[in-house]
Amino acid sequence: MAFASGKYAYRISDRSGFRYRLKDTRKEWNGSIVGKDEYEEKHPQLEPIRTRPDPEAIRDARPDVKDDNKKFIVYTNTGLGNIGSLLTTFSATASVGTVTVSTS
Repeated sequence: MAFASGKYAYRISDRSGFRYRLKDTRKEWNGSIVGKDEYEEKHPQLEPIRTRPDPEAIRDARPDVKDDNKKFIVYTNTGLGNIGSLLTTFSATASVGTVTVSTS
């Protein structure tokens, strides 16, 4: 199939209806064929950049381990005090208090 070309070939603009030479027309992003002076590029906001969502979960996550390793001294009287020193004095006191029950 042959198409018209040459200096006598014209095309009507889809936007304004004016007659332009075939070589002076351009096709826009939306399919309209317009003259060179009417041509508009596609605005970048019509195709926004696709962003990926922020990663929130961690694969194979483990709970935090509480580090309660505090320095302490171990006293024992077995094995002749091999772990620490021999425990010779030890005392402990405790009291519960008083409880009063009344009815009204």
